[in-house]
Amino acid sequence: MDSFIHELFSVKFIILYSLIIATIIVHYRGKVRYKFFRQLTDHSTFMAPINVPMYALSEVENKPYIKTDYFPELAALRANWETIRDEAILLEREELIKGSDKYNDIGFNSFFRRGWKRFYLKWYGNFHPSAEKYCPKTVELLKNTPHIKAAMFAVLPAGSQLMQHRDPYAGSLRYHLGLITPNSENCNIVVDGQSYAWKDGEDVMFDETYIHHAQNQTDIDRLILFCDVERPVKTMFGRGWNRFFGWFVMSAAASPNMGDDKTGNLNKIFKYVYSIRLVGKRLKAYNERLYYAVKYVLMFLIVYALFLRHVI
Repeated sequence: MDSFIHELFSVKFIILYSLIIATIIVHYRGKVRYKFFRQLTDHSTFMAPINVPMYALSEVENKPYIKTDYFPELAALRANWETIRDEAILLEREELIKGSDKYNDIGFNSFFRRGWKRFYLKWYGNFHPSAEKYCPKTVELLKNTPHIKAAMFAVLPAGSQLMQHRDPYAGSLRYHLGLITPNSENCNIVVDGQSYAWKDGEDVMFDETYIHHAQNQTDIDRLILFCDVERPVKTMFGRGWNRFFGWFVMSAAASPNMGDDKTGNLNKIFKYVYSIRLVGKRLKAYNERLYYAVKYVLMFLIVYALFLRHVI
């Protein structure tokens, strides 16, 4: 009995308790929530112990939409939105804003089958050589906004949509600047149930770790500047941890536009990991109930091996 109680207070169980508590906080943080089994397997569950301290230490309000006033440096992007737009138009004409034709974009791979396209300018590190070549004015403007950790041009084609999702890491906030948009309420993003319609030359900032989805139910493609802005956090530890995680983990998800651009280590192995995912997709197409049965049995076996085999 004493060994059983001792095991329940071991380090690995404290980690498990922390994961459960953090997941509950994340789950009930917004008005829009996943169902139980979706939340159980979503990446926000595994990232919860990392994200909850970011929420607790945040110097900006924990709300779906954030005032851009917190970041005065963004005013330069708004003021020069037409310059940025013109460089994006040239990229579109050259068909350089596109989806990945390889499994080398782990962060946005699921978006491509919806028609979503992107051209990276920067990703948690240096600017892409292709961006410096084709978008020198935009790159120069971004260099004067040091809190921007990642940036790209992103196209949401006419008639397309992005399904409900959360982004994985709370150490950043998402910034959108409208460049060419339908200027219509039918082209919008909905964050935690609150809708925003993109407009030319107008910007918006939101917390991408709330559940959100987007749609373009018009006959005009939507083109924006899409950025990750470092979340301001309290304490030297909080700031240091945020920057370390961005440098060590987020930068590993770098994806190239073309040959000379960097491919992060996560994307180098993604094509091998995705091959396992393809097996799951084929199983789901064959028998959906069997797919979920196998999925949850595997999850239980992992939890059992890590935490329960010395208790049960």
